[in-house]
Amino acid sequence: MIKVCKLSSVALAVTVSLLAGCGGGGGSSSTTPTTPTTPTTPTTPTTPETGEWEAGVYESQSNFIAKCASPRTGIDPFTGEPYPDTQGTAMDEKLWLRSWTNDTYLWYDEVPDNNPENFSVLGYFDQLKTTELTPSNTPKDNFHFSQATDEYNQLSQSGVSSGYGFDWEFVNNTPPRELVVRYTEDNSPAAQAGVPRGAKLTRVNGVDFVNDNTQSGVNLINAGLFPENAGTTVSFEFELQDGSTLSTEITSGDIVVSPVQNVKVLDTASGKMGYFQFNTFIRTAQEGLIGAFNQFVDENVTELVIDLRYNGGGLLALASQMSYMVAGPSQTNNATFETLRFNDKNPTRNPVTGSIIRPTPFYSNEIDYVEGVLTDAVLPSLSLTRVYVITTGATCSASEAVMNALSGIDVEVVQIGSTTCGKPYGFYPTDNCGETYFTIQFQGVNNKGFGDYADGFMPTTTPNFGFELPGCEVQDDFTKGLGDPEEGMLSAALQYSETGTCPVVATSVQPIEERASSHAQAESLLSIQTPDERKEALFLHNKINEPIISEPK
Repeated sequence: MIKVCKLSSVALAVTVSLLAGCGGGGGSSSTTPTTPTTPTTPTTPTTPETGEWEAGVYESQSNFIAKCASPRTGIDPFTGEPYPDTQGTAMDEKLWLRSWTNDTYLWYDEVPDNNPENFSVLGYFDQLKTTELTPSNTPKDNFHFSQATDEYNQLSQSGVSSGYGFDWEFVNNTPPRELVVRYTEDNSPAAQAGVPRGAKLTRVNGVDFVNDNTQSGVNLINAGLFPENAGTTVSFEFELQDGSTLSTEITSGDIVVSPVQNVKVLDTASGKMGYFQFNTFIRTAQEGLIGAFNQFVDENVTELVIDLRYNGGGLLALASQMSYMVAGPSQTNNATFETLRFNDKNPTRNPVTGSIIRPTPFYSNEIDYVEGVLTDAVLPSLSLTRVYVITTGATCSASEAVMNALSGIDVEVVQIGSTTCGKPYGFYPTDNCGETYFTIQFQGVNNKGFGDYADGFMPTTTPNFGFELPGCEVQDDFTKGLGDPEEGMLSAALQYSETGTCPVVATSVQPIEERASSHAQAESLLSIQTPDERKEALFLHNKINEPIISEPK
């Protein structure tokens, strides 16, 4: 049985806090509430007067927090506590968003102070962000979104989502559309239907997915791709890699996410090489990661490939644990996994939690993610001085934090694939009135103080800057299964391990300015949506960008 470490009250507070944050690779140095702290709820709800907007004047968040146009009632099933909501107005919700942004947003002084009367609540939140650009002329903040709180809690706390079990690659979102299967979740309806990696969607419920641009066709496509409920049966037609057609009916269900897949040990000329596909840093991934590394230790693995090509991020604590399992105790001893930097109003204190900012260490023990504490069970580790990481533009946030943290302790990170999404930032998912909001609140830096990779980590044979890593530019290969030694990216890693060279067939990735961010890809799906279909747009955003998950405590 795993025993909980006996920690002092100070140590316990630090430990819990470092589990709670999230992001690029996020984390925090204090306990993060899953719902904002609210004033005492009166026994008889009253309707407060509507707040008013005055340009440049920001009232305290506490004046508006949990004052909702449609307050929830009863017990929150995820916390077991009564909902904090009281009767309020849409203006109260918008004014809370405004003050909260001004207090905690990393670039608060770059946010336009527009009159909230001119927006819906969600529309107002959408524009509460910087409009500045990165040096490569891409939007500085591509990671600003919200999600219904019950949907967010279901995925973050249980690893369960609704759908078919597809993970999609949106190659082209306007006619002629191209939607390709990246992989399917284990034991999901999609996997049981035998839909392979690389299958291209051609028809949904009889509608031409590739070319149909009628309103009725768009509606049928959306209804098929994004069913409102489990138990919805939809007909799909795919073109497979060999040119053949696969027609199948698939019934949607509650999908249990499998973060760790395709664990294997490959025999190479230079020794045993471990490989695993890692899809998201959620709490349920800990067991799979430990199992994978135990296998690698048992089989005397001396090289390791971590496939993060579709991993959009997650828990800082889990990213720290995985980094420790790669590097081992000697290289991580007294080193910092990541330190957070907040806006210039808060140089020493976390504006979300109010606590003093402390570095996040490399966690060497298992974590009880329910209680938010370290246990006395030590993690397995390989003590490698080099690791291969497979990446694409969908590799984001906590995945990049692992790469940055290992580089910060001089573990050589060899990057195979294409430039990552560029998110050295993070946020505390914050609920208000049934919507969970994600707004950039901090930047993470490694043991050497480096965190400037807003345009992503880039593989190159001649690295000169901190965001350039040794490795090979290789396109994603949909003709082979993930974990197949002949799949393009894994094959390149194997060749680099043996010869130190990149494949001749490797092709250059698109220039940074031409790469669509995950957020931009999600927004562009509006081309096959009616303007009011926000739910589907958010769903797609979450599937592409894998929203950063934080653990409540």
